[in-house]
Amino acid sequence: MAVKLDQKVREYTRERYIEEVAQTMSIRAKGAVPMACVRTYGCQQNVADGEKIKGQLEQMGFSFTENEEDADLILFNTCAVREHAEDRVFGNVGALKNVKRRNPSLIIAVCGCMMEQEHVAERMKKSFPFVNLVFGTHVIHKLPELLFRTITDGRRVFERGDDSEDKNIIEGLPIRRDGIFKAWVTVMYGCNNFCSFCVVPYVRGRERSRRPEAIIDEVRSLVEAGYRDITLLGQNVNSYGKELTPSINFAQLLRELDEIPGDYQIRFMTSHPKDATRELFDVIGESEHICHHLHLPFQSGNNRVLKEMNRGYTREKYLDMIAYAKKKIPDLSLTSDIIVGFPGETYEEFLDTISLVKEVGFTSLFTFIYSPRVGTRAAKMPDPIPDEEKSRWFQELLAVQEEIAAARCASMVGSVQRVLAEERNPKTGLMVGRNGGNVIVEFDGGDELVGNFCPVKITKARHWILNGELV
Repeated sequence: MAVKLDQKVREYTRERYIEEVAQTMSIRAKGAVPMACVRTYGCQQNVADGEKIKGQLEQMGFSFTENEEDADLILFNTCAVREHAEDRVFGNVGALKNVKRRNPSLIIAVCGCMMEQEHVAERMKKSFPFVNLVFGTHVIHKLPELLFRTITDGRRVFERGDDSEDKNIIEGLPIRRDGIFKAWVTVMYGCNNFCSFCVVPYVRGRERSRRPEAIIDEVRSLVEAGYRDITLLGQNVNSYGKELTPSINFAQLLRELDEIPGDYQIRFMTSHPKDATRELFDVIGESEHICHHLHLPFQSGNNRVLKEMNRGYTREKYLDMIAYAKKKIPDLSLTSDIIVGFPGETYEEFLDTISLVKEVGFTSLFTFIYSPRVGTRAAKMPDPIPDEEKSRWFQELLAVQEEIAAARCASMVGSVQRVLAEERNPKTGLMVGRNGGNVIVEFDGGDELVGNFCPVKITKARHWILNGELV
């Protein structure tokens, strides 16, 4: 059987895999059509990967359900950035054992960043024997083949990326987008920075940029289809295009995208300060469609800690960038990431982070207590500060940022904001949307506003949310 299967794998085309899986699953399905339950954990890039996974499953005849008991296939798309995310995945996968017992023909698949780590893949193999398919970030495009092998052979399939997969960018995969007016567009994959705390380069590979014409075509098609909010994704979008010929950088790509006609806005993440340029800020300030919102993670306000993190910039350089950006974009909304309690960080060094937060005046922060990642340099560093102490620092940071956010929101009372209406809040009955600075705004309005830009006069400010009325 294995010999015949290997021969089919060598001979079959992608279209043939899709056809074979569709035919087999239509017979195996509990209902009229095979049902897939797909759960994605982690960052926006994982969400974008999940949309490509669902697009391929849809090609293979699957419909989708949120109920695991109704599913013929359950797939978890995982995140490896923090320990808590990994623990959550292991717990949720373990809970599927009873679901599999009640439905022995159920296919359970686990993919994503966690599965690109050898120690995690080995744990999945040994501790979760009911999982049928495990694959990494680099082989998402091979899902039809991997499912074909899983179904046909009846044995467990494990496939992670290698150096050859790192170099490939597969265009043209079907995408089943979660939204009808908000969309993700990946502009590049991987990361070359090797920050000492981060596992991303090990699970996502080295930087590879998509061709600009492919990105421009995708964004143009989204605008023509009525999408209003388009977010460009990359582990470090500011290093976009470094390996491309002819040469193009991220600021130049943004300028070309901004020329696409239509009523839409462009966001992007994540930016790395060491590659942020004045040209980038110039383009944002001069643009018609690019949001005046910049997510620029600084992680720590202390130069010694930044050096140990291998971040490639200093506190002074970061503040200089922010000063220039604010000069070019006066209404700029700034957000950032911060790690509290990096190995060896002292309280005095943490206070440098507090002072930077106060000096910049961020709209909001994504704050995390340091989480060691296997295989990173930081995981081997001495870490003498107790978790309880780090938690106190963390709470101190949250209190400082809460005051800053409240003051910033209060300063917007009386202004008129352009808000993209997204949904109705079931608790308040108000329409909920976000302005160009990514601040939540609630206002009274009908359901016909969803997916449209609305002028809203701000009448009240809370810590993180604005209230207003339609103009």
